[in-house]
Parts: sequence; structure tokens; C-alpha cells
Amino acid sequence: MRLKLIVILTLVAVTIGIIAGGYFAIARGMPSIQELKTFNQTAGTKIYADDDTLIGELKVEKGIFIPIDSIPKNMINAIIAVEDSRFWKHKGVDYIAIARAVVQDVIHVSLKQGGSTLTQQLAKVVFLGPEKTLKRKLMEVALAFKIEKNLSKNEILELYLNRVYFGHGAYGVEMAAKIYFGKSIRNLTLGESAMIAGLVKAPSVYSPFNDLSKAKERQSVVLMRMEEEGYIRKTDRDYAYAQPLYLSSLKKGVEANTYFIDYIKKYLEEKYGEDTVYKGGMKVYTTLDRGMQSAAVNAMQSGLREVDKRRGWRGPIDQKKDVDFETELKRKDLATTVVINPGDIYSGLVLSVSDKEAVVKTRGVLGKLSIKDATWAAKVLNAKDGTSKVLQNFALTKILKPGDVIKVSIKSIQNKHVMLALEQDPEVEGALVSVEPNTGFIRALVGGYDVTKSDFNRAIYAKRQPGSSFKPVIYAAAMDHGFTPASVINDEPVTYMGGPKGEWIPENYDHKFYGLTRLREALTYSRNVVTVKLVDAIGIDNLLNFARTVGFQGEIPRNLSIALGSFNTSPFEIAMVYNVFASNGLKVKPISIKYITDRKGRILETNEPESEQAISPQTAFLITSMMEDVVKYGTGWRAKSLGVPVAGKTGTTNDYKDAWFVGYTSNLVTSVWVGFDNSRSLGSTETGARSASPIWVQFMSNAIRGQAEPFQQPEGVVTQHVDPKSGLLSRDESGLNEFFKEGTQPRQISPSKSVWEIKDPSQFNFD
Repeated sequence: MRLKLIVILTLVAVTIGIIAGGYFAIARGMPSIQELKTFNQTAGTKIYADDDTLIGELKVEKGIFIPIDSIPKNMINAIIAVEDSRFWKHKGVDYIAIARAVVQDVIHVSLKQGGSTLTQQLAKVVFLGPEKTLKRKLMEVALAFKIEKNLSKNEILELYLNRVYFGHGAYGVEMAAKIYFGKSIRNLTLGESAMIAGLVKAPSVYSPFNDLSKAKERQSVVLMRMEEEGYIRKTDRDYAYAQPLYLSSLKKGVEANTYFIDYIKKYLEEKYGEDTVYKGGMKVYTTLDRGMQSAAVNAMQSGLREVDKRRGWRGPIDQKKDVDFETELKRKDLATTVVINPGDIYSGLVLSVSDKEAVVKTRGVLGKLSIKDATWAAKVLNAKDGTSKVLQNFALTKILKPGDVIKVSIKSIQNKHVMLALEQDPEVEGALVSVEPNTGFIRALVGGYDVTKSDFNRAIYAKRQPGSSFKPVIYAAAMDHGFTPASVINDEPVTYMGGPKGEWIPENYDHKFYGLTRLREALTYSRNVVTVKLVDAIGIDNLLNFARTVGFQGEIPRNLSIALGSFNTSPFEIAMVYNVFASNGLKVKPISIKYITDRKGRILETNEPESEQAISPQTAFLITSMMEDVVKYGTGWRAKSLGVPVAGKTGTTNDYKDAWFVGYTSNLVTSVWVGFDNSRSLGSTETGARSASPIWVQFMSNAIRGQAEPFQQPEGVVTQHVDPKSGLLSRDESGLNEFFKEGTQPRQISPSKSVWEIKDPSQFNFD
């Protein structure tokens, strides 16, 4: 024991000597403390939603600055107690703590704290990198002395509490309070403050989102240290530990707006420059509707999970070994100390599995997973080659075993009995853009499933083939070139020269032909052959000019394949094209920013709705009416559930690489795209109707809440009774009411049997 003491004292003396010598050697190369003093004095850019709620900040420093006077004493005391109990006494370096750390290394005694002070940690966070070298440690110590000499203890605490990292993207205590508990640090309880303070040591290890059991253990340590330091009484500690934790739903707060904020950020940087954006103190008031944005994120995530489940079960996320399953099963359930919400999705550890039921621990709560809530996983996907197989006589033991880490959603909670459902994070991606007709205000924008996994904004930058969602543009162009919704084209085999094999024979989706077909019917049921013939009839150049007029800007091939949407566009661009139809033919400038002010409140920029008449109101109304039938009778049938007039069109590309639904009500235009980033197939059943339209419907049902008016028939549009077979005037009352531009309605009465068809396109006026 005497030898150990000599070794310890020698090591302490050497350490102190190194620190003292190193300080003088490197002091001249240290950064200025002025950098610390000016922290958060540089105002960045604040971004506000349409209701003037702050949704984001662009600034050099991360986090949300809060002055020391606004930080509760419990938060300050918790940090000091667990990280640096002698903070008020030392001058930057705590020699006693260093000695304790050395003792721990030599004789392996478990201690409550290490050797680094809060001041040293601040120096490391602000000025130094993560590397662990002797030079960096010496610099840290030297900086700690300099910080203590130039700043007061309260200033050091304020900087530290606003800079330290708490996990899940949270820098500083205010951001941590918002991410973990959904409220300001000012409103945290003692128990909540203790849990946040416990994160500093190892945020990923002690995060309540990752492992609530470890988070509660760490919270207990912090509360015990606060009691030992005299900050609280034992009764306070016991009460704080027993209180329920109302954890926020991770990723449903600020992250819901990140894709939109990123879109705004790029615009601001390009126009005003990074220096102004990050230091100029601008305030940006946007068009984002927070309720719609939240609905868009929820619809996108739930919709993509459903698509992914149909592809099959990919297996557990991880496998934990050396788990004492019996102890875990007997361990006190934390259901009384954490609040979980039905519908939320978390990671869980499988503790036991039978054929019909599994016990899973998630967020410290023991829940049961029934086979009926995992039946989709009977289809197992091979990650290597993309093939799948269906397990016969499905049982949970065929896909799960103790130690597996899986994703589960909270299905229900009754009398502390938690029922779970099996989930998995999707590999498939998607995008959604929602625009207000006539104003062009962007109300919601989602660029992917999860911005923390991929910040690529697919809503703006993904270039994908629109497939049949381009067809309304073709049919609208036809309305401008002599055709009417009642015009008839023969749906029969046709061969065109060209293509990779020398000739091209277009086919319908179901490989059938339907004979004489009205254009309204052809669009409703997305008939490819009729659409190709229609493009040929109106002329490719006429169609390309029309497409440019309504808003398509990229390269479009000059061949008949464009009838099937064989070119690239973005979800944002196609939403604005459909907005022309929804806005009575007006091409409206998209607006994401209403106005911007500088640091003194002076207006830098303002944006009012701007539009030009791109196509006639009559053409817009006719194509809207035709797309209403797509919803009433065709592939857009799911949108009928909104209970209001809806116009829209599905889109599915070759090999099922892209799935679309683009549509609108009288007050909102929304486009939804689903697909893989690498353009592999979604699967032979994943059409726009099945993959994209459920997302569109879920979003729109929450966004408009049944509030939409019928589409208004403009002047210059008349109705006429026509024969459903020939499209000519009906001989009796058995026909259909059809809309026409005034002067284009048929003059000929249909014969008793329909024999009329288009054989010579010259009979129409293609001006």
C-alpha cells in the first residue's frame, strides 16, 4: 500500500509539473478570449411560420442562447454537482479532482467524477478538437486558466450551459429541454433537470430515447450527487425520481420543418450572402402552415412505412448479447415513471419470444407484441438480392429471438398493459409539396422520410419521371387544339417506327384494347394507347410548347414516348404545373417568403402573389372536370374519402420505379412522389394509386378538414347531352352531360349504333 501511495504522489507531481511547464510553452499560441465574450452577440437569421411562430434560426453558433439569469437553479446545481462539484472554488483546474482521477487509474476505485472542470470542458468545446493528445490536453489546461482569469464564474457557466452537447442535435440546455421535454428550460422540474444534466457524460448512452433504463439510473446518480452537495434534501430526491417523465416525441418538433427551412436557407444564402444570413440579424416571415407541415410529415412517414412493409421484413436492427433476460423481465417496470403515447415508434429489446407473443422492452417499459400485430413480417425480404419469400405457418419465433433490437410502435395502453406493433424504418423515400392556388403560397414541403438520415430535399431536387401524372397536360393541350372531352379515339393496336427495336407498339397497363374511347374516359382510366395517338394527333411541338407554357422547364424529349411521361421533373415543379389548372389557368409565382426585415425592422424584401394567364379558364376547367372523374371512377378513387370535389391523377413509371399522385381541391394543390433514390423497382403492385395516393389522402384530410368548394364553371363553357359511345349529340335522355368550350360542342346526332371514330386528324382545327 505504501508503494502505491508513492506511485500516486509521483504521478500527481509529474502531472502538475507537465501542466505548469506546458502552460508557459504554449500560452503564446492560444486563441483570444474575446471570441468567447462575443458568443451569441452575433445575431443570425430567425425564420417564422405563417402564424409568426419561430420555426428555425440560421446562425454561426449552434443551439438557442439563454442568459444565466433565466436558467433555473436546479439545472445549474445539477450540472455542477455531477460534473464539477468544486467549480466555485478552483481557478480553472481542480488539482484534487486530477488526483482522484489518477488514483482511479492506479487502484481502480470507482469515483463519482473525473478530472476535467467545467472550465476545461468549455475550452475543449469552443477552441479544441476531439483528438486526445498531450498537446491538446496542455492547451485545454492553459485555456482554462486564461478563461478563469478573464471571465466571471457566472459568465463561464452561461457559456458552458449554452454550448455543451446533450445528444440528438441539442446544443445547450434550452435546446435540450425542447428536444427531450418539448418546453423551455425555464419550465423544467427538478427530475427533468437532473436527467438533462446526466447526459453530458455520454449523451448517446444515457439518452432516454435510446435507453430509458440507463437514463433513469443516470438521473438517480445526479440527484444523489445534488443531495450530497447539499443542494436538495433526500425527500426532494425521492420525489423527483418518482415523477413521470413526459418525454417529447423525438423528431416531431423542429425537425418537422427542416426540409422547408433548408429550402429557405439556400435562397437566402444565394441572394444575401452567408455573412448577412448568419450575422445580419434578419427576420424571415414565411408561408409555411405549421399544422399542414406536421400533417405532411406524419402522412409521409406512415405511408412510406406501409409501402416498406409490403416489400417484406428485413430483420432486426441489431442483436445484443450478454443480456440477463431473466433479470430484465423481473426488473421494475418504468411505466409509472415515463409517459409514452400510442402511435409513437421506438427501438425495443426482445426479452422473450413464443410462437404467438413476444415481450419487448422499449423506453424502459415492458410491452407485449402479438403475432397479429406482426403478420406483415411473414414476407421476408432478402437484402442481398431483393427477393422475398412468404413464411409458411408463420410464428414470431421464425423472425425474432431474445436479444434482437427491433422497431415497435405503441399500439395501446390499458391499465399499464402496453401492446406493441412491429415496425421497421423504410428504405423507400418520398416527397410532398403543397401549394395554395392563386397565391402560390407554399404551405407544406417534405423532402424525405427522415431528415436526420438523409437531408437530400427530394421535393425540390429529385428528378424523376412523372409517368401518367403528365397525361393531364397532354389532354389539356388537346383541349386547346380542337379536341373536347367527348372526342373519340380508337383504342386499338398501333405501331410507330423508331425506338430501340426499330418500332414501338404502345400498350395499356392491363394489355387490353377498348375500341372507341372518349377522351374523358381515356384519362379517367389512364389509357396509354389513346394518349399516344392523341399526342400524335395534336403534334409533338404543340405539346412541348404547351408544357413549357404551364411550367415545365427541364429537357423534354421530342418523341411520342413523352405521352407516357418519359422525362424528368420534380415534385415541386409538377405541383406548380397542376396549380395552373387549379388557378383557372393562371401561372402563379411560387412564394415561400412573405417578407424579410433587417435587424432594425426595415423591410428588405416583400413578395405579393404574382400571376399571368397561361391558359384559358375554359381549358383549365375542362381538364379539372376530367380529373374529377379520375377520382370518381378511376385510379384516384381513394381521394373520394375527402368528401369534397377533388381533381387528380395517379402516375406509375416503367418497372414501377416511381409512384405519383398529384391533385387538388379548390383551396390546395398537393403532389406526392414515392420511390427509391437509386431508381430500383418498388415492386410490381406498387402503383401511384397504391403507394402515393394514401399519403396524399391522409395529408389532405388533415390539411383541408372538409373545407373546400366545388370547382367553378367559367363563362364560355357550356353543357351538352352526348352519346357515351360516339361522343356525338345524344338521341334521347340516355346520354351523358358533357362540358364544352362554347362553339366546340358536337352538331351531329349520334346514330343508333356508334360507328364514328377519328381516322383523319385533319378534321380537327390544330391551330
